[in-house]
This record gives sequence, structure tokens and C-alpha cells, in this order.
Amino acid sequence: MDGLIRQGRDLRADLARGFSLWAIFVNHIPGNWLGYVTTKNWSLADATEAFVLLAGFAAGIAYGRVMDRQGWFFAASRVMGRVFTLYVAHIFLLVVFTAQVGYSAAALDSMAYLDELHLDPFTDNAYQALLEALMLSYQPSFLNILPLYIVLLAMLALALPLLRRRWLMLGISATVYAAARLWSVNFTAWGGGGWFFNPLAWQLLFFCGCAMGYRPPDGAPLSVPWRRWIAALCMVLLAFSFFAVILIFFRWDWAEATLPEALAGFIASIDKTALHPMRLACILAMAYLFAHLVPASAAWLRARWAQPFVLMGQQALPVFCCGIALSFFGRLALERSDALGMQVAVNLVGAAGLIGVALLTGWYGVEMRTLRKSSLPVPVTTDRT
Repeated sequence: MDGLIRQGRDLRADLARGFSLWAIFVNHIPGNWLGYVTTKNWSLADATEAFVLLAGFAAGIAYGRVMDRQGWFFAASRVMGRVFTLYVAHIFLLVVFTAQVGYSAAALDSMAYLDELHLDPFTDNAYQALLEALMLSYQPSFLNILPLYIVLLAMLALALPLLRRRWLMLGISATVYAAARLWSVNFTAWGGGGWFFNPLAWQLLFFCGCAMGYRPPDGAPLSVPWRRWIAALCMVLLAFSFFAVILIFFRWDWAEATLPEALAGFIASIDKTALHPMRLACILAMAYLFAHLVPASAAWLRARWAQPFVLMGQQALPVFCCGIALSFFGRLALERSDALGMQVAVNLVGAAGLIGVALLTGWYGVEMRTLRKSSLPVPVTTDRT
């Protein structure tokens, strides 16, 4: 597995991204006991926030380097090529997921699956549903992360030159975020309402990642230096986040009756659609502590137990698509029995599937790079002696 891991990368980011992809798989299975160990149950910021921040970080590194070497137009074309790849992957996943859920609903005589996962439009107006899905305005449950990622990358294609003026880029991004939250501006979804993940709000987290990832050729990457008071503030923020999550999930009736009205109202207002400032602050606090407390050269990042997560993080798109498909099978299995044996089987099979896809795509990438290198023309030298 070590030979499939791309070197010269920040393995901390790959590890965190791989863990986020695994957590997305786990959290998409109702009744999965492993869900209690993911960030969803102890922090306001969960795997989605981590995924978007790290996607921006990777994009800042990759496309910023291309822009510095070959100019904005070429870099923007590379970004749009990635947008097209993501779009094709999203449509493919939509077809597979719809067929998977639809067949299961019919075979098990449980139309509730279609209603719960927002696939019921395919039973009443299939052609319109397909058209709206192609335009990304219709997003069934579990299929709203890739459309967000597609829009964020398209925004980056236009904003690439601003990477060289990162504070200006972040200022513009923060202004758009504030306007989206203040006036409830969102992309329109089919059937009314807006996107579950509002791109106009989530773009701030993505561009924070871009700013942290970009390495200017004549300067240093953007970073916040280690300060004890900042670390203490991050820890206090994360402690409050844990307290809020415990109240929301387990003791909300007590909290409404006991806490001051202003505090209870504030906690109740922490939304995900428009990326509430508390969610944004929590993921940035975790990123600050992780970046400073875990050195990039830490030996455990290359340990055998960490390699599957690192490899999954480096093969994010196929692993994500595989996780969405496997999560529904896991749900069906746990609905038959949620005993310990079934819990272990679902999670082991799911993890094996994610790692297997990462291994396969990693191996294919290595083979393709080797093939390209071997096909390069050999320089002809003339002996002039």
C-alpha cells in the first residue's frame, strides 16, 4: 500500500480527508453504532465541513501551482476539466443510487425509502426529475455534496488570480457569505426552497482552504502562528461545541426549559444549510490545533494503520461514490438486524470496500504514470569525440 501513496504531499491533509470520507459512509447508515465516534456526535462541525475545507486546501495547492507555471487560462481550464469529471461522477452516482433504492423499495415493498431519500419525484414525474437532476436543481438525500463541490470549483476557476492576493480573496468571500446569511440568498432547488448546502455560504470555508493550501513562488503559505491564547480559545470553542451537541441530541427539552432564552435560541439557530458561524469557527479551530500539534513529519502518519485513510484521502472521488452506494446496503442490513455481529459485518465490509476502491484507483494511477514516463521520447545524443 505504501507504494501507492503519492509522496511529496501533506499526509495530514490526506489522512483527515480519508477519515472524513469514512465518517460520511458511517453517518449515512441509520443505527450504525460507529456513528457515535465520528465528529457529528461531539462537534458542531462534522465530516462535511472537513471535506469542504480539505477540498479547498488541495485545490489551492494543485491549481495555484499550475497557475503560477502556466497562467490563469490554462489553470482555469484544468479546474473546469475537474468540474466536468465531478459532474459526470455525480450523474453516474445519481443513476446508480436511484436504481439501487428504487429496486430495494419495490422488492421489499417499502416505498418509504423513496420518500425519505427524496426520490419520490421519480415515481410521479420521472422525466422532469431527471432533467432537474441534470441541472443540479434536484438533489436527493446523500447526493448534495458533489453538486456543492462542482459549484465551488467553478467559482475557483474565476477566482484563481485572487489566490495571489489571498486577503482580498477572503474579504470578498466573507462579504458574499455575510450577504447570503443576512438576506437568505441561496440557489433555487426544484420544488421550492434552496440547496441543502448553500454554495454562497459554503464557499467561504472552501476559499479558506484554498488560501491555506496555496504556496506562492516568492512567499510563504498563509498560516496563523502558534499562540497559547489562540489554542486556549480554540479549546474553549470546541468545548462549547461539544456541550451544544449533547444538548441538541440528548437533552434539548431540558435545555429549553433551563437555559437562558437567548442561549437556547442561539444554540437552536445553528444551521448547516448556510454554514452557521459556529460551525465555521469549529472546523477552523480543529484545523488550527491539528496543524500545529501534529507535525507533517510525524512518523505515525506513515504507520500501517494510517495508510488506508491516507490512500482514501488521495483517491477521494471514487471512495466517496463507493461510500454512498455501500451506505444504503449497510442500512438494509442493519434494518434486518442491528445486533453486534451485524454491526461489525456492515462496518468491516464497508471499510474493505472503501479501501479496495482506493487501492484499485491508486494502483491504476501508478500504472498510468509509469506508462506515460516510459512512452516519453529518449533524447538522441551524438558522439562528437
